[in-house]
Amino acid sequence: MRRCGTCRSLSARALDPCPDCGAAPELRNGVATFCPQPPIDGESFRSSSFSKLAKVEAGSFWFRARNRLILWALKKYGHSAQNFLEIGCGTGYVLSGIAQELPYLRLFGCELYGAGLPFAAQRTPQASFMQMDACDNPFVAEFDAIGAFDVLEHIPQDALALGQIHAALKPGGVLLLTVPQHAWLWSASDDYACHKRRYNKPGLHALLHEAGFDILRSTSFVSVLLPAMLASRLAQHAPENYNPMDEFRINPLLNRLFEAMLGCESRLIGLGLNFPLGGSRLVVARKPG
Repeated sequence: MRRCGTCRSLSARALDPCPDCGAAPELRNGVATFCPQPPIDGESFRSSSFSKLAKVEAGSFWFRARNRLILWALKKYGHSAQNFLEIGCGTGYVLSGIAQELPYLRLFGCELYGAGLPFAAQRTPQASFMQMDACDNPFVAEFDAIGAFDVLEHIPQDALALGQIHAALKPGGVLLLTVPQHAWLWSASDDYACHKRRYNKPGLHALLHEAGFDILRSTSFVSVLLPAMLASRLAQHAPENYNPMDEFRINPLLNRLFEAMLGCESRLIGLGLNFPLGGSRLVVARKPG
């Protein structure tokens, strides 16, 4: 269900017109929007980053490996889902991978910063997109599965966002979540990316429990590359001289090696191994049904 912005009825479905009053979501640049006020650029993300990310995601070992891990988790824990919403879909790289592997899913993507949505729509034309604040979510018991991939750390009110995600899931629905991990890995890249925090396992689990979720699986990833990641962070320039694209300018052979190493790591996760340390954390949680 979706709360209608006009009559406040809870009978509206997804992006369809409200059956009670006939009102449809407002369109902004052809995209359904639930953001009354445009977001402040650079407050939680830099809109200029979308075009840069769109050029490098498909070739980056990190994005490619994370996509494979997300797809594994969705197939394993969300195998009965009929629809899926990605919170903070960015340029649509994750949704494009899901569309290829799971074509039967009805896909939705939302993004606070509308500049990313043209890239997402081009990559995944079969998905429905909207501009929406994760902390002001109009959906109630609408989605079988929701994903938020390296998004929660951008949101000042992360507990509120998790509560909104919980409300938007159907009973028994699944949340797939990835976040950057370990405060001691904080660097200029976090500052540039407008991160509010890096998480730890106890704190993240507490937030999820407070929001009403049961945790099904939790593991670090990017674990085998943690020493290299730490060295890279220590070698970074001061924030004022930081170039975010430097992280993507690595030797192609090294890029393939890192991807293969993370592929081995993902297979171990698939076999049931949980890594205690790693640059990121994957959590799969369920709304009790």
